[in-house]
Amino acid sequence: MRVLVLANQKGGVGKTTTAINLGTALAAIGEKVLIADLDPQGNASTGLGIEKNNRKSSTYHVMVGEGTLRQAAKPTSVPGLFIAPSTLDLLGVELEIAASADRAHRFKKAIDELGKISDPDYTPFTYVLVDCPPSLNLLTVNALAAANSVLVPLQCEFFALEGLSQLLSTVEQVKRTLNPGLTIHGVVLTMFDPRNNLASQVVADVRKHMGAKVYDTIIPRNVRISEAPSHGKPVLLYDLKCAGSQAYLKLASEIIQREKALCAA
Repeated sequence: MRVLVLANQKGGVGKTTTAINLGTALAAIGEKVLIADLDPQGNASTGLGIEKNNRKSSTYHVMVGEGTLRQAAKPTSVPGLFIAPSTLDLLGVELEIAASADRAHRFKKAIDELGKISDPDYTPFTYVLVDCPPSLNLLTVNALAAANSVLVPLQCEFFALEGLSQLLSTVEQVKRTLNPGLTIHGVVLTMFDPRNNLASQVVADVRKHMGAKVYDTIIPRNVRISEAPSHGKPVLLYDLKCAGSQAYLKLASEIIQREKALCAA
Protein backbone atom coordinates (compact mmCIF):
# COMPACT_ATOMS: atom_id res chain seq x y z
CA MET A 1 0.00 0.00 0.00
CA ARG A 2 1.39 3.35 -1.08
CA VAL A 3 0.35 6.57 0.61
CA LEU A 4 0.52 9.72 -1.55
CA VAL A 5 -0.33 13.08 0.00
CA LEU A 6 -1.63 15.91 -2.17
CA ALA A 7 -0.48 19.08 -0.48
CA ASN A 8 -0.15 22.77 -1.19
CA GLN A 9 -0.85 25.51 1.33
CA LYS A 10 -2.30 27.67 -1.44
CA GLY A 11 -6.00 27.18 -2.11
CA GLY A 12 -7.52 26.87 -5.57
CA VAL A 13 -4.59 25.06 -7.20
CA GLY A 14 -6.52 21.94 -8.22
CA LYS A 15 -5.52 19.78 -5.26
CA THR A 16 -8.93 18.24 -4.59
CA THR A 17 -9.71 17.96 -8.31
CA THR A 18 -6.43 16.11 -8.79
CA ALA A 19 -7.13 13.78 -5.83
CA ILE A 20 -10.59 12.87 -7.20
CA ASN A 21 -9.55 12.38 -10.81
CA LEU A 22 -6.21 10.72 -10.16
CA GLY A 23 -7.98 8.31 -7.80
CA THR A 24 -10.57 7.59 -10.51
CA ALA A 25 -7.90 7.07 -13.17
CA LEU A 26 -5.91 4.70 -10.91
CA ALA A 27 -9.09 2.74 -10.11
CA ALA A 28 -9.89 2.58 -13.84
CA ILE A 29 -6.61 0.77 -14.51
CA GLY A 30 -7.25 -1.80 -11.79
CA GLU A 31 -5.88 -0.31 -8.58
CA LYS A 32 -7.92 -0.30 -5.35
CA VAL A 33 -7.81 3.31 -4.14
CA LEU A 34 -8.85 5.11 -0.96
CA ILE A 35 -9.08 8.89 -0.94
CA ALA A 36 -8.77 10.15 2.64
CA ASP A 37 -10.35 13.60 2.85
CA LEU A 38 -8.50 15.56 5.55
CA ASP A 39 -9.84 18.94 4.43
CA PRO A 40 -12.65 20.22 6.70
CA GLN A 41 -14.32 21.76 3.64
CA GLY A 42 -14.98 18.22 2.43
CA ASN A 43 -14.84 19.08 -1.27
CA ALA A 44 -13.41 15.70 -2.26
CA SER A 45 -16.29 14.00 -0.44
CA THR A 46 -18.89 16.21 -2.13
CA GLY A 47 -17.18 15.87 -5.52
CA LEU A 48 -17.56 12.09 -5.28
CA GLY A 49 -21.25 12.33 -4.44
CA ILE A 50 -21.09 11.61 -0.67
CA GLU A 51 -23.96 13.53 0.93
CA LYS A 52 -23.32 15.32 4.22
CA ASN A 53 -25.88 13.11 6.00
CA ASN A 54 -23.94 10.03 4.86
CA ARG A 55 -20.77 10.87 6.79
CA LYS A 56 -21.54 9.27 10.15
CA SER A 57 -18.04 7.81 10.24
CA SER A 58 -15.44 10.26 8.92
CA THR A 59 -11.78 11.22 9.07
CA TYR A 60 -12.65 13.30 12.14
CA HIS A 61 -13.49 10.09 14.02
CA VAL A 62 -10.24 8.57 12.74
CA MET A 63 -8.19 11.55 13.99
CA VAL A 64 -9.73 11.58 17.48
CA GLY A 65 -9.46 7.80 17.85
CA GLU A 66 -13.18 7.04 17.64
CA GLY A 67 -13.05 5.05 14.40
CA THR A 68 -10.81 3.41 11.83
CA LEU A 69 -10.14 4.20 8.18
CA ARG A 70 -11.79 0.93 7.22
CA GLN A 71 -14.97 2.00 9.04
CA ALA A 72 -14.86 5.46 7.44
CA ALA A 73 -14.20 4.22 3.88
CA LYS A 74 -17.27 4.43 1.64
CA PRO A 75 -17.60 3.08 -1.90
CA THR A 76 -18.09 5.64 -4.66
CA SER A 77 -19.76 5.35 -8.06
CA VAL A 78 -16.33 4.36 -9.44
CA PRO A 79 -15.55 0.62 -9.01
CA GLY A 80 -12.41 0.23 -6.91
CA LEU A 81 -12.50 3.81 -5.59
CA PHE A 82 -13.42 4.51 -1.96
CA ILE A 83 -13.45 7.69 0.12
CA ALA A 84 -13.08 8.36 3.83
CA PRO A 85 -15.13 11.57 3.95
CA SER A 86 -14.50 14.64 6.07
CA THR A 87 -16.83 16.87 8.06
CA LEU A 88 -16.59 20.37 9.51
CA ASP A 89 -15.75 18.73 12.86
CA LEU A 90 -12.17 18.50 11.54
CA LEU A 91 -11.89 22.27 12.10
CA GLY A 92 -11.61 21.66 15.84
CA VAL A 93 -9.44 18.58 15.77
CA GLU A 94 -6.19 20.47 16.39
CA LEU A 95 -7.48 21.75 19.72
CA GLU A 96 -8.80 18.31 20.66
CA ILE A 97 -5.51 16.49 20.10
CA ALA A 98 -3.03 19.32 20.80
CA ALA A 99 -2.11 17.97 24.25
CA SER A 100 -1.60 14.37 23.02
CA ALA A 101 1.95 13.07 22.75
CA ASP A 102 1.04 11.32 19.47
CA ARG A 103 -0.72 14.34 17.94
CA ALA A 104 1.46 14.30 14.79
CA HIS A 105 1.11 10.53 14.32
CA ARG A 106 -2.66 10.01 14.62
CA PHE A 107 -3.13 9.50 10.90
CA LYS A 108 -0.03 7.29 10.58
CA LYS A 109 -1.46 5.03 13.29
CA ALA A 110 -4.69 4.75 11.28
CA ILE A 111 -2.74 3.96 8.08
CA ASP A 112 -0.67 1.32 9.90
CA GLU A 113 -3.87 -0.32 11.20
CA LEU A 114 -5.28 -0.37 7.66
CA GLY A 115 -2.17 -2.20 6.46
CA LYS A 116 -2.47 -4.89 9.17
CA ILE A 117 -6.06 -6.03 8.48
CA SER A 118 -6.05 -9.82 8.15
CA ASP A 119 -9.75 -10.37 7.38
CA PRO A 120 -10.02 -12.82 4.41
CA ASP A 121 -12.99 -10.80 3.09
CA TYR A 122 -10.90 -7.64 2.93
CA THR A 123 -8.99 -6.69 -0.21
CA PRO A 124 -6.16 -4.29 0.67
CA PHE A 125 -5.91 -0.84 -0.89
CA THR A 126 -2.97 -0.40 -3.25
CA TYR A 127 -3.07 3.42 -3.04
CA VAL A 128 -4.20 5.89 -0.39
CA LEU A 129 -4.46 9.46 -1.69
CA VAL A 130 -4.72 12.07 1.06
CA ASP A 131 -6.39 15.38 0.24
CA CYS A 132 -5.00 17.98 2.65
CA PRO A 133 -6.41 21.38 3.69
CA PRO A 134 -4.90 24.46 2.00
CA SER A 135 -2.64 25.23 4.96
CA LEU A 136 0.41 23.72 6.64
CA ASN A 137 -1.45 22.84 9.86
CA LEU A 138 -1.53 19.77 12.12
CA LEU A 139 -3.80 17.87 9.71
CA THR A 140 -1.27 18.35 6.88
CA VAL A 141 1.61 17.41 9.22
CA ASN A 142 -0.29 14.20 10.16
CA ALA A 143 -0.70 13.35 6.49
CA LEU A 144 3.00 14.01 5.73
CA ALA A 145 4.06 11.92 8.75
CA ALA A 146 2.11 8.96 7.35
CA ALA A 147 3.06 9.32 3.67
CA ASN A 148 5.48 7.61 1.37
CA SER A 149 5.52 10.57 -0.99
CA VAL A 150 4.11 14.03 -1.61
CA LEU A 151 2.40 15.02 -4.84
CA VAL A 152 2.27 18.79 -5.29
CA PRO A 153 -0.42 20.31 -7.55
CA LEU A 154 0.82 23.70 -8.75
CA GLN A 155 -1.29 26.22 -10.60
CA CYS A 156 0.37 27.86 -13.61
CA GLU A 157 0.26 31.37 -12.15
CA PHE A 158 2.66 34.09 -10.99
CA PHE A 159 3.07 33.17 -7.30
CA ALA A 160 3.40 29.43 -7.89
CA LEU A 161 7.10 29.08 -7.04
CA GLU A 162 6.78 31.24 -3.94
CA GLY A 163 4.28 28.82 -2.39
CA LEU A 164 6.27 25.81 -3.56
CA SER A 165 9.42 26.80 -1.64
CA GLN A 166 7.43 27.11 1.59
CA LEU A 167 5.90 23.66 1.12
CA LEU A 168 9.28 22.09 0.30
CA SER A 169 10.78 23.48 3.51
CA THR A 170 7.87 21.97 5.50
CA VAL A 171 8.42 18.61 3.80
CA GLU A 172 12.12 18.77 4.73
CA GLN A 173 11.24 19.60 8.34
CA VAL A 174 8.80 16.66 8.55
CA LYS A 175 11.43 14.42 6.97
CA ARG A 176 13.99 15.43 9.61
CA THR A 177 11.70 15.12 12.62
CA LEU A 178 8.81 12.73 11.88
CA ASN A 179 9.18 10.71 8.68
CA PRO A 180 12.73 10.08 7.36
CA GLY A 181 11.43 8.11 4.35
CA LEU A 182 9.28 10.96 2.97
CA THR A 183 10.00 11.95 -0.64
CA ILE A 184 8.63 14.38 -3.21
CA HIS A 185 6.87 12.16 -5.74
CA GLY A 186 6.40 14.99 -8.20
CA VAL A 187 4.90 18.34 -9.11
CA VAL A 188 1.84 18.38 -11.34
CA LEU A 189 1.16 21.63 -13.20
CA THR A 190 -2.55 22.46 -13.26
CA MET A 191 -4.95 24.95 -14.88
CA PHE A 192 -2.63 25.54 -17.83
CA ASP A 193 -3.94 27.91 -20.50
CA PRO A 194 -1.71 27.87 -23.62
CA ARG A 195 -3.09 31.27 -24.67
CA ASN A 196 -1.52 32.83 -21.59
CA ASN A 197 2.17 33.72 -22.08
CA LEU A 198 2.68 33.90 -18.31
CA ALA A 199 1.47 30.30 -17.88
CA SER A 200 4.13 29.06 -20.31
CA GLN A 201 6.76 31.07 -18.44
CA VAL A 202 5.67 29.52 -15.12
CA VAL A 203 5.96 26.02 -16.65
CA ALA A 204 9.50 26.83 -17.81
CA ASP A 205 10.44 28.28 -14.39
CA VAL A 206 9.08 25.32 -12.43
CA ARG A 207 10.81 22.82 -14.72
CA LYS A 208 14.08 24.74 -14.34
CA HIS A 209 13.69 24.84 -10.55
CA MET A 210 12.43 21.26 -9.95
CA GLY A 211 13.85 19.39 -12.95
CA ALA A 212 12.75 15.78 -13.32
CA LYS A 213 10.41 16.07 -10.32
CA VAL A 214 7.88 17.83 -12.57
CA TYR A 215 5.55 15.39 -14.33
CA ASP A 216 5.49 15.55 -18.13
CA THR A 217 1.68 15.65 -18.03
CA ILE A 218 0.17 19.12 -17.64
CA ILE A 219 -3.49 19.47 -16.61
CA PRO A 220 -5.21 22.05 -18.84
CA ARG A 221 -7.74 24.65 -17.76
CA ASN A 222 -10.91 22.87 -18.86
CA VAL A 223 -14.56 23.76 -18.33
CA ARG A 224 -15.60 20.09 -17.99
CA ILE A 225 -13.22 19.67 -15.03
CA SER A 226 -14.94 22.64 -13.35
CA GLU A 227 -18.45 21.35 -14.06
CA ALA A 228 -17.97 17.75 -12.88
CA PRO A 229 -17.97 18.31 -9.06
CA SER A 230 -21.40 19.95 -9.16
CA HIS A 231 -22.71 16.63 -10.51
CA GLY A 232 -20.93 14.66 -7.76
CA LYS A 233 -18.76 12.95 -10.36
CA PRO A 234 -15.09 12.80 -11.35
CA VAL A 235 -14.50 14.38 -14.76
CA LEU A 236 -13.62 10.93 -16.14
CA LEU A 237 -17.22 9.84 -15.53
CA TYR A 238 -18.69 13.19 -16.52
CA ASP A 239 -16.91 13.46 -19.88
CA LEU A 240 -14.26 10.83 -20.60
CA LYS A 241 -13.22 12.32 -23.93
CA CYS A 242 -12.56 15.90 -22.78
CA ALA A 243 -8.99 17.22 -22.57
CA GLY A 244 -9.06 17.22 -18.75
CA SER A 245 -10.00 13.53 -18.50
CA GLN A 246 -7.34 12.51 -20.99
CA ALA A 247 -4.73 14.50 -19.05
CA TYR A 248 -5.61 12.76 -15.75
CA LEU A 249 -5.40 9.33 -17.42
CA LYS A 250 -1.92 10.24 -18.70
CA LEU A 251 -0.93 11.50 -15.24
CA ALA A 252 -2.08 8.22 -13.63
CA SER A 253 0.00 6.26 -16.12
CA GLU A 254 3.01 8.47 -15.44
CA ILE A 255 2.61 8.07 -11.67
CA ILE A 256 2.42 4.27 -12.01
CA GLN A 257 5.67 4.32 -14.03
CA ARG A 258 7.35 6.55 -11.44
CA GLU A 259 6.09 4.26 -8.67
CA LYS A 260 7.70 1.25 -10.37
CA ALA A 261 10.99 3.14 -10.61
CA LEU A 262 10.81 4.20 -6.93
CA CYS A 263 10.00 0.68 -5.73
CA ALA A 264 12.79 -0.80 -7.82
CA ALA A 265 15.36 1.70 -6.49
